[in-house]
Amino acid sequence: MNTTPITFRGLLGEVTERLSAAGVPSPGVDAALLIGFVTDASRGRVQAMALTDAPAEESVVQRVRELTSRRAAREPLQHITGTAAFRSLELAVGPGVFVPRPETEHVAQFAIDALRGSASPEPIGVDLGSGSGAIALSLAVEVPHARVFGVEKSSDALPWTRRNFAASGAANATLVEGDMGDPALLAEFDGMVDVVISNPPYVPADAIPRDPEVRLFDPAMALYGGPDGLDLVRALSQTALRLMHPGALLVIEHGELQGAAIRELLTGDGWRAASTHPDLTGRDRATTALRP
Repeated sequence: MNTTPITFRGLLGEVTERLSAAGVPSPGVDAALLIGFVTDASRGRVQAMALTDAPAEESVVQRVRELTSRRAAREPLQHITGTAAFRSLELAVGPGVFVPRPETEHVAQFAIDALRGSASPEPIGVDLGSGSGAIALSLAVEVPHARVFGVEKSSDALPWTRRNFAASGAANATLVEGDMGDPALLAEFDGMVDVVISNPPYVPADAIPRDPEVRLFDPAMALYGGPDGLDLVRALSQTALRLMHPGALLVIEHGELQGAAIRELLTGDGWRAASTHPDLTGRDRATTALRP
């Protein structure tokens, strides 16, 4: 019996349809990325193979269908491929570590700009709650004359953090295993730090994230920040006040409805010029403040 081999056009359509039916937010993009992962091809190359009706080998079809089933169950694409893109970096990620989000790329820019604008010949940046290392490593790679410290305490996340720090080749980046609320953390740099940035756990304890990828797969330690979601913000505020010199910049990522509460918290702690900034979708995403 003759069977017509499936083409990449057909495979792309099939995967897109399955992911769309499962409620995946970007089914076409994810379909192309899954096929590209299996075939070691760029997204553009996948599109070209689809446009030319190139045939797909049966082994490729079967592997793509297996991975599609996992993505349709809302397992994060980054867990399936084992990597996450962030600014200029490609990071290793998987179970136990928070997958960096595109909106955090914009938040990191505040810290990068502050380090670049520092009068110090070797400015110091600290990323509290580093997770995959996305923010800390972006600072280190994009501001190579800076010294950057990424702080992480999760035993589940740390293997990923270590792996990404090692792979980055950034000699100016140092991983510190510790708690952002520890009064002895980086004490040798008290009053010397130019920028502190954090994407802390900020989901209130009784809130349930909407997206299955977050609810089912992101580690609870990276999500939940106490009854109002701000327990870790309170801790990092105190740590940053100790570490930073007057005029230094604090950058905190948070939920879209938390800006006012965080500005009030920081102002109460003595920070100056607390200001909340929207992301590219217009949602409040980060609050900055200056060390008094």
